[in-house]
Amino acid sequence: MMKQHMEQQTRLYDGGAESLMTSDQFPDRVSLLPGAGGKVMPGERLRVMWGQDMLRDVLDGRYRTVVCGVNTQDNSHGIIAQLVDLMATSQWTAKTVTSYAKMFQDSVAVHAAGDKEPYVLKFDLDSILILAILRPTGRDHFTVEDLSRGFQTVAKMLKERRERQPVASVSFMHARANRLAGPDGAEPSFETVMRTMYSAGFRGDVYPSPGSWRFGTVGVFPSYPFPAGLERMRAGSSCVGGEGGASARVWGGR
Repeated sequence: MMKQHMEQQTRLYDGGAESLMTSDQFPDRVSLLPGAGGKVMPGERLRVMWGQDMLRDVLDGRYRTVVCGVNTQDNSHGIIAQLVDLMATSQWTAKTVTSYAKMFQDSVAVHAAGDKEPYVLKFDLDSILILAILRPTGRDHFTVEDLSRGFQTVAKMLKERRERQPVASVSFMHARANRLAGPDGAEPSFETVMRTMYSAGFRGDVYPSPGSWRFGTVGVFPSYPFPAGLERMRAGSSCVGGEGGASARVWGGR
């Protein structure tokens, strides 16, 4: 009885601001659902950083390594340009990053033309290490296969390297400098990107793109793999829908 009374008294804001902060008043929002339940195991998930500002988190020193994309033409609109410009210990600029990527790509074309792409370039900013997946030559976008190969290499570069942890990655979605495209030319789903990173062996934090905030009416999860309830829903599980509380049963919520 005491516990129920305490739950009823729980407030999020002072001054009764809950009534002012109803979610339908904000077009840019997410609807966060409980993550997967079950036994807690280390190193078995990607954490999805809904609501967090990646650039600010990196500048605040919350990560030692960042994964992003880089190309040989123009990186001035990518997060790598913001990082090298804003990090106090950086000796790189967006122009020198691009120049180095081009020099590396040209060298590969001469000495290792048969190697599999893409490559992962390291940019040491002293206080942060950037692992930049190099966009394959002759293309204006990454493919899902590029992402898979790139993150396989990233996972190897992080394995048993505790000094490179914790690590964060961009989601490669809605990118201005290094866009991601599926076989049909359209951008793949966020779930496809998460599955690709996870299957490649990457275990870290992933920051959704700002465009993901336009799906406030669709439930999202704080980690990947997503709860098994999602697959049951896609298969038409009988426990979906119905009376209140069904979602908690599907997601294994607390």
